[in-house]
Amino acid sequence: MGLVFILFLLLLLLGMPAAFAIGISGAFFFFVTPDLPLAITVQRVLAPTQSFNMLAVPLFVFAGNLMNNTGITNRLIKLANVLTGRMHGNLAQTSCLLSVLMGGVSGSANADAAMQCRIFRPAMQEKGYSMGYGAAVNGYTSLIVATIPPSMGLIIYGSVGEVSIGRLFMGGFVPAILLGIAYMFTIRQTAKARGYAPERTERAPIGEIGKAALDSIWALLFPVILIVGIRFGIFTPSESGAFACVYAIVIGMFVYKELTIEKFKETLKNTAGDIGIIMILVSLSGIFGYGIVYDRVPQALAAFLTGITDNKYLLFFIVMLMLTLAGTCIETTVVALLMTPILIPVVTSVGIDPVHFGLIMMTVVTMGIMTPPMGIALFTTSSLMKCSPEETTRESVPFIIATLVVVCICVFFEDLILFLPNLVFG
Repeated sequence: MGLVFILFLLLLLLGMPAAFAIGISGAFFFFVTPDLPLAITVQRVLAPTQSFNMLAVPLFVFAGNLMNNTGITNRLIKLANVLTGRMHGNLAQTSCLLSVLMGGVSGSANADAAMQCRIFRPAMQEKGYSMGYGAAVNGYTSLIVATIPPSMGLIIYGSVGEVSIGRLFMGGFVPAILLGIAYMFTIRQTAKARGYAPERTERAPIGEIGKAALDSIWALLFPVILIVGIRFGIFTPSESGAFACVYAIVIGMFVYKELTIEKFKETLKNTAGDIGIIMILVSLSGIFGYGIVYDRVPQALAAFLTGITDNKYLLFFIVMLMLTLAGTCIETTVVALLMTPILIPVVTSVGIDPVHFGLIMMTVVTMGIMTPPMGIALFTTSSLMKCSPEETTRESVPFIIATLVVVCICVFFEDLILFLPNLVFG
């Protein structure tokens, strides 16, 4: 399996799309293993798509795109702006708060980062914000989406690792809120030092806040309805994706009345492209994943790491370091698909709860999308904000520190992270 990993990394370095690098290197394993029939490669491509839980991924992608075309996003921006108008760097604060509010709508950190760059760039430029600073803010605050339901990463982690998606969704709120607080504090300190003055001198009146919250109520209720529905068995995680699509259509057409036939057609077109990218990764990873299991990689890695230490916190940090390095070079979905079946046996062998581990894993891996050399969101935000990736990286240092502080809190205070899943699901 070592040759397969080397080939995979080599293909990535040569610029091959990740999906094809996974498929080719996975097929290579079958060519160099004589006792494995090649027909299994076709079966393994199809197998991941037959997972009922994995059906939630395309459904939530469709629901997220629908909600972005129903006026929900604009109402959330208005609410976030009303709440943060008196803070230093209020445009950056609005971006952060919007990520907290949008987590249950978009489900994708990269999509959230790109959307916020398009929304906030003109205003940030007009207010004299550094474009690198704006790119760093929009990129790092989007990491909050990694754990707020319905996070695509958590669905993939739960499906591949056979971990309760309902517990993952419930557990995601605490890390997301901690990240939101850490980023808002970081923005306040950096914006104050740079002289990014507040937009308002007085707090927004209660009536104005109430009106903005009421306008956004359907978006704010969305993740709550998902959790309640899953907890009480009204629907499974996959069925909740179908519910989300119907919910978005009803709100868009009959409540806000902004989802026209033209917008619906455009949403279908964009969703087809998004789903195609995700599902080809999921399908081809089935070949690679079969080789990992067949070659007993999880057992070998577990034996190696536990041979180094049986202290779960030290092992936690070794694994987190591995994931951080992987996240800087490989797209988040790929890491989740390939590393989840390898690492879950390792961490559970030393008593780490798979829900606890999954929430931290997705936060750390998602941080890689803003980290050189291959962070997809780093290049996306830099391009949209019209600055260099080097400038964005320099401006990102305070946000990297804030992220690592939150990760450390999550590692050492397991009961804090698992409190809500245990309370709701027992």
